[in-house]
Amino acid sequence: MRRPRGQSGQAHFGSAQNGQARPREWLIVMGRWPAPGRCKSRLAVALGSRRAAAIQRALSGHGLAEARRAAALRPGLALALAVSGLGPKGSGRWAEALGADWVGLQGEGRLGWRLQRQLGLARRQGAQRVVLIGSDLPELAAADLAAAFNALAHCDVVLGPAADGGYWLIGLAGNWPRLFAGGPRAIAWGGNQVMAQTLAVADQLGLVVTLLPIRHDLDRPEDLRRWR
Repeated sequence: MRRPRGQSGQAHFGSAQNGQARPREWLIVMGRWPAPGRCKSRLAVALGSRRAAAIQRALSGHGLAEARRAAALRPGLALALAVSGLGPKGSGRWAEALGADWVGLQGEGRLGWRLQRQLGLARRQGAQRVVLIGSDLPELAAADLAAAFNALAHCDVVLGPAADGGYWLIGLAGNWPRLFAGGPRAIAWGGNQVMAQTLAVADQLGLVVTLLPIRHDLDRPEDLRRWR
């Protein structure tokens, strides 16, 4: 990951600036470029690609606004945007517009691989606590993110359960790849057992887990009824 051009040059992900220590806490937002044809297919099929893109754009703006509020309350917290659906230069411009400190690409693969990739980048640069969220959370508040980082002071993993059986947030005070790959059976990403399977793996690993309140994300057209 790199800093957006409009901020402090092109320093690499996690590198110290002006002699300062590298960030020990990272908040990474997994964002999808909100352009017609590149947003969630289930929304686009039902609502049309332009409306789906407009909804995704609003959700991304809301998510980054709450992330910035959380970062303002935690000096030294690095706020990163991990982008899919857009190239490096466009991602930098988008991250700058949304107020992220750092930007990078999610890369290929299923969600578990992409989450693990971002966690690995942060950990290799010295991060001790990493929180990852999506950009489809109308209910997200800065207090949720603060609660996640506070929980990581006394647990290994923090999870925000989603109403659909997944999770809307995962925070880690270490690196346990099995949380993203699963155990004997792979985690069924996109299904309604992701949360239960993740908790089962955490139990197998002997990890201490804290759960945040249940939240609703916005994946399907019927989810819009809650926000009208």
